[in-house]
Amino acid sequence: MSLQHFSHQHPLVFIASHGHEIEKVNCSACGELVSGSSFGCVECGFYLHKQCVEAPAEMNHPFHRNHNLNLFTRNPYLAGTIICDFSRKTCENFVYHYSCNLDFHIKCALFSHSIAEKKNVEFQDISRIDPSINTGNVTEELKKAECFACRKPLLDSIYFSPNCGFYLHAKCVDLPAEINHLFHQEHPLFLQFNSQRLSCKICQKPQGPEFVYCCSPCKFALHIQCATIPTKINQPFHRKHPLILQSVDECLPCQICQETTNLNDFVYFCSICKFVLHIRCVSSPLIIEDKLHHEHSFTLFPRQVLYCDACGTLGNYVPYICSTCGIFVHKNCISVPRVIKFYRHQHRIPHTYFLDQNESEPWECRFCLEEVNTEHGSYFCSKCNYIVHVKCATKNSRWYYEVDSTETEEATDSDEPVDLREIHPHNLILSGDIRDFKQCHGCLLPIDTSYCYCSQCDFFLHKACAALRAKKHIWFHYCQKLLKLTSGCIFQCCMCKYFTSGFAYTCDKCKERFCLRCSLLSDMPKCEGHEHRLRRFTGESKELCRGCGTSVHAFICKPCNFNLDWNCITLPLKTQHSFDVHLLNSLITLMITIIQEVIIVIFVKRKGIPNIGFIIV
Repeated sequence: MSLQHFSHQHPLVFIASHGHEIEKVNCSACGELVSGSSFGCVECGFYLHKQCVEAPAEMNHPFHRNHNLNLFTRNPYLAGTIICDFSRKTCENFVYHYSCNLDFHIKCALFSHSIAEKKNVEFQDISRIDPSINTGNVTEELKKAECFACRKPLLDSIYFSPNCGFYLHAKCVDLPAEINHLFHQEHPLFLQFNSQRLSCKICQKPQGPEFVYCCSPCKFALHIQCATIPTKINQPFHRKHPLILQSVDECLPCQICQETTNLNDFVYFCSICKFVLHIRCVSSPLIIEDKLHHEHSFTLFPRQVLYCDACGTLGNYVPYICSTCGIFVHKNCISVPRVIKFYRHQHRIPHTYFLDQNESEPWECRFCLEEVNTEHGSYFCSKCNYIVHVKCATKNSRWYYEVDSTETEEATDSDEPVDLREIHPHNLILSGDIRDFKQCHGCLLPIDTSYCYCSQCDFFLHKACAALRAKKHIWFHYCQKLLKLTSGCIFQCCMCKYFTSGFAYTCDKCKERFCLRCSLLSDMPKCEGHEHRLRRFTGESKELCRGCGTSVHAFICKPCNFNLDWNCITLPLKTQHSFDVHLLNSLITLMITIIQEVIIVIFVKRKGIPNIGFIIV
């Protein structure tokens, strides 16, 4: 018996079984080893399984109702490889394809078609494996494997043995082909390959070509899991009303994880009480253990409480409780780091539930400037009486990193002053003679106190600038590495944006440079003429600077409503005007200014920096 197959120019002869001499030939359609009966052209070495010969040239697939799939004997694309949308493996042989970019290996197309038609003959002789019972033969491949239908981990539930060549949950084989859903009452939803890559309307996550329940004309799709979750639930921690699965046009915090929902997200919602639960949080674990951050386990508490004891945040939420310590915490606060290094402070800061201080005055967070409720947790440095809210310290992952509390703390600043021989080749002499105008080469400010000078050249340093630390922690520098004192180049300060030729504190890691005026500024500076210290405010609102009138993030004094921006707070108390009545000082100042301007203009032009109207300091 022979037949003419469209994939080959010669008639194919029926072969009942393969002898030993040709037992290792592969099927030209599916690429697998030929066994049992087949059709072949011995002359060309072309063989097809009987099942592959019977595969239709055009398939009306129940899981793809939009159009028929055509069988190609070679890559239908001009370039690149084909990835099967069912098995996610490379297709090197026959492939079912349509212009919607849906591709199936011939074996995958036939196998999934039989599932769709409920002709599950393939599964009758295949054992179902329960991963909770059969744990002895779990390979690394099975641990990583996904169900070909739902794309969830294979070992989540009972599955079919992979001897059939496909990984499938037993429950996915029995999925109904058609459902009606409350969220799309116009049409039924069909179990389909997601060839249009539609996002799930409930969880909003973008999807690949795996199975979804879909209405193609309306471009409405639901995950298999999302399509089967209940639309109404009752929860012990919200007994007043049922929670309804719906889209919410407000951004509200989930009562378990405290993460704010996105606009129009589907959540479980009580519109009367504004009570929100993420879908994923409905199945939150009853017990959580995190020995790294807390020595005891936490249990879900089926009531709402007002405060989180770990972060001190006010607001009704469903907590986890440590019955040993008697604390209620947010689910996310179970993993609050015990010790952190916060970029605003030079020391490590431990998390604490108790302040070993006898202060009667309220504590103010050094970041947001709001009061810290010391009845609950906070980050506190006992060396400096530095306190910060947990939420403020951990708001941005760039601002902090977790520290092992058992490790020895490194030095925060270098105790050694800079070696002046690295700054200037000659010895410097200390002097108190300030009759003539002199300018410090470190901070570039006029000298009106004791200073060091070089007798061989015009090089002057304030006494304080000559004693600067060789390495220093800069409180506003995210990198949190110690910065090294450097000199000898023209640079733009990364904080104030001024060009300068003075000393800089430089980060070896990120190469940022900061001028002395910015580097030496405290995070709580004292402004002459104002009785209180100012604090750096980094909230969402902006304050009006009392110096220049600009609306910016500023240093503020809340009791006095007094604000100064960065450039105004770093202005020197004294300076030399170019038209000062003292002619010699005026001429010297004018000459220095002109020389500096010429040097910096040459530097800017060579570097190709655009003219931004920089200021010489």
